[in-house]
Amino acid sequence: MNYRMEWRKAVNAVMLTLTGVCALLAVSVLFFILGYLVWHGGRALNWEFFTQLPKPVGEAGGGMANAILGSAKLLLVAALVGVPIGFFGGIYLAEFGGRTFAFLVRYTTDLLNGVPSIVIGIFAYSALVLPFRHFSTLAGAIALGLMMIPITLRSTEEFLRLVPRALREGALALGASKWKTILTVVVPAAYRGVLTAVLLAMARVAGETAPLLFTAFNNRFWSPGWSQPTASLPVMIYTYAIAPYEDWHRQAWAAGLVLLGLVLITNMVARGVLARGMSAQRS
Repeated sequence: MNYRMEWRKAVNAVMLTLTGVCALLAVSVLFFILGYLVWHGGRALNWEFFTQLPKPVGEAGGGMANAILGSAKLLLVAALVGVPIGFFGGIYLAEFGGRTFAFLVRYTTDLLNGVPSIVIGIFAYSALVLPFRHFSTLAGAIALGLMMIPITLRSTEEFLRLVPRALREGALALGASKWKTILTVVVPAAYRGVLTAVLLAMARVAGETAPLLFTAFNNRFWSPGWSQPTASLPVMIYTYAIAPYEDWHRQAWAAGLVLLGLVLITNMVARGVLARGMSAQRS
């Protein structure tokens, strides 16, 4: 008996140590990437980077203000395209979905979520760029919005399903219609989870480059309106990183640091919103 007990303790200690080492390695990769970006990109970050346009080739300095604004415009329109479709699609699957059609929608959504981003870019190029014979901010935003749909839809469905059935039954027993129950009871109860899904979807597409190369392309100047090519941080990072200029390389590192920082902040906000919602439900 003592031998078996000692053996179990030894195995438990070994497995605990092994899992701890693996967790430490996983976290170390993230901190190594962050440290590497901070070391190379932090030195190139200054006020000019956020406020000025790129300088011509051969001139040092300048910034990526146009790319920062372009990324914001792309994400804004992408959210306006992808979030409503994913949100109402998730409501349908969670509250009205049957068997066959709901299965087909879920299966198609999962397939869309697994489609490589470059394929989305080729599709958007064929459907939104070639017919109009020019690149545009709107085409890039729609391409990113298509990538947001499956993430928002599936996450919205899951969070709505977590709402207790008793809340729905109580609202229906008081005379509320099905849609009024959904809009006034179910959705408010799950809004933190839905908001988290939207933020994670935006963080997911914020760093995509391939769809934008086929649609929004690039622009070294300000891009007014929505029908012209626009700069974006991922495309500027790609362009500057493969260029033979040392100053461009430094700015590419700085842009990578800014982009990764924005994604990390978005993920932290999403996790915080979800954690507050779960703690509120428990209390």
